[in-house]
Amino acid sequence: MMNEKKQGVKQIRVTSMADNGPPPSAAGTLYPGKVVHQRLHPFGHRFSYRVFSLLVDVDRLVDLAELTRLLAVNRAGLLSLRERDHVEEDGQTLRQFADRLLARSGLERPAARILLLAYPRMFGYVFNPLSTYFAYDEQDRLIAIIYAVRNTFGQRHSYVAPVLAGEISAAGIRQTRAKVFHVSPFMDMALRYHFRILPPGKTVRVRIHETAGKEPVLAAMFNADAAPLTDAMLARCLVRFPFMTMKVMAGIHWEAFKLWLKGARFRTSPPPPETASFADAEPASET
Repeated sequence: MMNEKKQGVKQIRVTSMADNGPPPSAAGTLYPGKVVHQRLHPFGHRFSYRVFSLLVDVDRLVDLAELTRLLAVNRAGLLSLRERDHVEEDGQTLRQFADRLLARSGLERPAARILLLAYPRMFGYVFNPLSTYFAYDEQDRLIAIIYAVRNTFGQRHSYVAPVLAGEISAAGIRQTRAKVFHVSPFMDMALRYHFRILPPGKTVRVRIHETAGKEPVLAAMFNADAAPLTDAMLARCLVRFPFMTMKVMAGIHWEAFKLWLKGARFRTSPPPPETASFADAEPASET
């Protein structure tokens, strides 16, 4: 384990939503942390790597561009955030994209605030396996989450999930969705996602458990603590995570190769679904 004390990083212990506090008020916040994937069936396979994500207020991109000289917004840069990387239509803004999906999911009026958690472009390249949108009302209450998933075949799908009363607990948000979008050629489609979310605050936790019926198949987690979006912090991230976004894509293919060596069965890609789903369903049947 990396010696955090030597790096001057204070580890944050958060055990509940109340401990975690409200979402960050800044236009942008850094979340350096760790991604862990653990395959549980039909054999074990585990890997982890350190990454950093950027949390941005989709309505304050002008303010975001002024926080640091190292992050460009909607233009080329060493690090950059481009709306076109996340939306579905040319010229669409992040707010327009999220508002359309949230309205189709049944929200009666636009969210007061929407925060996007995603990797930035680094040296002109980015691949986000999962980008997560957190939608809040005027009292900073979380009212919906959008889980925007991409695969390495150039396809995308957004699971749009209004936060229901029964999904909120002291520990965080618990939501579930049937898998309808093909991601890994070594995973079945007849699976269910169980999302366990601690929304952004002092820390953020995004945990996804996949099950086949009652049998655990895969666990994926991103845990990270908040840090200010400054020149110094971004420079530190560039040193600690060089070429991170390229490593994400390379890592996906490397781990897939190791799974193949272990005997994982290859599944052909089914036709893609619509680019968004707005309600839960039964998992697809395997053919």
